[in-house]
Amino acid sequence: MDSLLLIYPPHAKNCEPPAGIARLAGFLRNNGVACTTLDANRLGFDYLLGLECTKSDRWSKRARKNLKANLTGLTQPHCYANFDRYKRVVADVNRVLAGVGEERGVELSLVNYQDQSSPVQSDDLLKAAAAFADNIFQPFYAEVISPIIAEQDPEYVGISLTYLSQAVPAFVLIGFLRARFPQLKIILGGGLVTSWMRSARWSNPFAGLVDACIAGQGEQPLLDMLRKTTDRGVVAAPEYDCTDYLSPGFILPYGASSGCYWNKCLFCPETAEDNPYLPLAPERVMAELQPLVARYKPVLVHFLDNAVSPGLMQALVNQPPGVDWYGFARACPQLADETFCRKLRRSGCVMLKLGLESGDQHVLDSMHKGIQLDLVARVLRSLKSAGIMTYVYLLFGTPSEDEASARRTMEFTIRHQAEIGFLNLAIFNLPLAGPEAATLALNEFYGGDLSLYTDFEHPKGWSRRKIRSFLNKEFKRDPAIVPIIQRDPPFFTSNHAPLFHPLLKGSDGLPLSLVK
Repeated sequence: MDSLLLIYPPHAKNCEPPAGIARLAGFLRNNGVACTTLDANRLGFDYLLGLECTKSDRWSKRARKNLKANLTGLTQPHCYANFDRYKRVVADVNRVLAGVGEERGVELSLVNYQDQSSPVQSDDLLKAAAAFADNIFQPFYAEVISPIIAEQDPEYVGISLTYLSQAVPAFVLIGFLRARFPQLKIILGGGLVTSWMRSARWSNPFAGLVDACIAGQGEQPLLDMLRKTTDRGVVAAPEYDCTDYLSPGFILPYGASSGCYWNKCLFCPETAEDNPYLPLAPERVMAELQPLVARYKPVLVHFLDNAVSPGLMQALVNQPPGVDWYGFARACPQLADETFCRKLRRSGCVMLKLGLESGDQHVLDSMHKGIQLDLVARVLRSLKSAGIMTYVYLLFGTPSEDEASARRTMEFTIRHQAEIGFLNLAIFNLPLAGPEAATLALNEFYGGDLSLYTDFEHPKGWSRRKIRSFLNKEFKRDPAIVPIIQRDPPFFTSNHAPLFHPLLKGSDGLPLSLVK
């Protein structure tokens, strides 16, 4: 049976481990496959911060001088006890990254990587692979990944892509591996690859560079490939090989399902890509979660589901995991019940992310959201009363929205400002695979064969320019909304937001807010 090295490439947020390769590793190891994971995003972050930067402005010099202390601070509870201190530390670390990138012709931040190559143009990705020696990550790949491959001698390398910011560095890695280790078989998978492959325009432009691409859950396809058999594997819990990240304790990411149990929203990628809803039974989730919590002693569990199902929420109430947790949820009748929300809080829930999208009922109905604003209002009140923070997602510029609709969203936000913990404001991009793409005048702003979204001529004249002006000059400046905007953690946003819950407990059982 062949061995496998699973790599999560740079460059993305660095506050918790990649869940995909952890799930794959647990499954494969428990089915007898030798499997090693490498979070190259985590190690690449250290490499980038270790590069020389000669920027001599006062801020850059201060940020470089305090870098070690700031990185240590982001792993300690005291940094999160004072939000102003936290923002300064994050800004200083990001300043170092930005300076390193600027001197090498690359845009770098704590959450993004961008160079002259387009991550949605396959020709650019292939060129990045061919010119791997010119990329900022090439020395890192040579210094860190080469020795691992030389020592372990795997036959397969699997690369898991989740974000567009990882695409170019991932293909630089592929080019590097092809040149240094031509005998390796390279497999490409992950959420971004799944989206590419389920596009009607997919024709596998990487066939000459990558040995296989896998869409969707990769456990069984990888097992079949390595075992060279079609026997079904035994389901197993994820295994996390690295727990050292920019958080005040280990954040354990856990996916209880793929797809979405609602799966009817008109512009949802899950709907556009026809991804099935594949949940683990609540009993299975609890059987996996309890040993994981005991083993890794996380400060927080992050449920990765598109929406934590009502059944799983009930299971968490009945059998609390013993640690605080957060995740996405739909505004459902269950969450409008204050008594249930209080039980949910006692189970450890510190924050729920709610995809409201709009404060206009007509827009919600047009999007097939399946929620009523009066229910959302009750949900917000119940969660607030129970002590559960909310991170509300709003989406502007859908085809059914106009300026009046957007203003109703603003009015809804103002009415519920006391119950909304955080806000995510986004401008709508039309999925190319969605049904509306055939009925609107399109204007592709990416122009790549791997593009998943497109701009369009808004049927009501509610253009991106007008939306940006409305958001920047009115929405974000309203006195009732300004405090919500200001308390959003910079760069890390919803990944760090639950860490500011006043009663979030550390691994020692004491609230982080009490640490000074």
